[in-house]
Amino acid sequence: MDGTQIVKRQLENGLTVVLREVHQAPVASFWLWYRVGSRNEVPGRTGASHWVEHMLFKGTPTFPKGTIDRLISREGGVSNAMTWIDWTTYFATLPADRIELALRIEADRMVNALFDPDEVEAERTVIISERQGSENNPRFRLAEAIQAIAFRVHPYHHMVIGDMADLKTMSRDDLYRHYRAYYVPNNAVAVAVGDFDGEAMLGQIEALFGSIPPGPVPPPPRREEPPPDGERRVILQGEGTTAYVDLSIRAPRALDPDYFPMIVLDAVMVGSGGLGMGGTTTNHTTRLYRRLVEGELATAVYGGITPTLDPYLGGYGATVRTGHTPEEVEAAIWAEIERVKQEPISEEEFAKALKQARAQFAYSSESVTSQARWLGFAEMMDSYEWFFTYLDRLAQVTAEDVRRVAQTYFDRRNLIVGWYVPEERRDDGR
Repeated sequence: MDGTQIVKRQLENGLTVVLREVHQAPVASFWLWYRVGSRNEVPGRTGASHWVEHMLFKGTPTFPKGTIDRLISREGGVSNAMTWIDWTTYFATLPADRIELALRIEADRMVNALFDPDEVEAERTVIISERQGSENNPRFRLAEAIQAIAFRVHPYHHMVIGDMADLKTMSRDDLYRHYRAYYVPNNAVAVAVGDFDGEAMLGQIEALFGSIPPGPVPPPPRREEPPPDGERRVILQGEGTTAYVDLSIRAPRALDPDYFPMIVLDAVMVGSGGLGMGGTTTNHTTRLYRRLVEGELATAVYGGITPTLDPYLGGYGATVRTGHTPEEVEAAIWAEIERVKQEPISEEEFAKALKQARAQFAYSSESVTSQARWLGFAEMMDSYEWFFTYLDRLAQVTAEDVRRVAQTYFDRRNLIVGWYVPEERRDDGR
């Protein structure tokens, strides 16, 4: 994709608009991104961003509850929303001549979401149930425990869904204040990609969003996590028959020059992921797959780095095969990490990893929906240029860069080790 095809404007009320015309098919995708996620929450209100996202599907005077999905579906479109640690986003992909419906919906619920008290209470039950379901997954429990000990100060400390204590006690007014604080045009980015005329699309967005007043957005979090001062460990015990091992590190943020060598390191170790949001595509020739799965120590390996505003977590994990122990699996993962730190990567392996990383990037940006997603995501991190220069910066990575970041970040002082051990293994570790 050529970044010169992008039109970027800012309306008088502060709304950033990013447009790209793509005329291969009569389809368009519209995304509205807000600079708010779990990173913007404080104890007592964790999970507010995710809950607010749910409430924006519960109705406005113009679009009562249930109307949005029905209207989008009737026009042959699809829609959804997502909340993450750094952002919240809503989108719809429709036939191009119906895309104004998506614009009208988002402009309306930026201002007019009802937050009916009965709906808030009904959604409390839904989200608590969602949280309880996640708690039944050992990998969720392990990830939450690792996140909690990795971040003592920074709000990355808690999961997006929030702490159960807060989900039980947050009020309708807490949620509504969160909505009014962050759902303002000067805290949002509107992205449209597809079969439309750019100037006409800009006019439609300005007509629908331009009269919405800006707001005094709260400042971003200023609690920087102090440097790690030693290896940290957590061992969880619970139901089930399967053990899990996770070796995490405090990883560089998306705008750090080390982010791109880390992407290639991930491709070497477990396979390349879709920019951290599409999951990792495990290649059966990667180092951890060969060592752990083919070596019959584990049934699966996973991991990688996610692009974030502040330094977050990366690393690798595995599902322990019955008959083996977490100690064995941890030792095997660390041995492979040490090998990449100590031994130069061959030209052939490096070229394959780089090719896989480039291919995964291409696969994740083919449709108008995914292009709009990544343009908005890049704006959340920095600017759409981050996305368009992605391949160029990957091409600058060398095998020695990969080795260097492995040595830098996979230091024992920067390591968080997590085990999930089924209760039946409690006595002898097996």
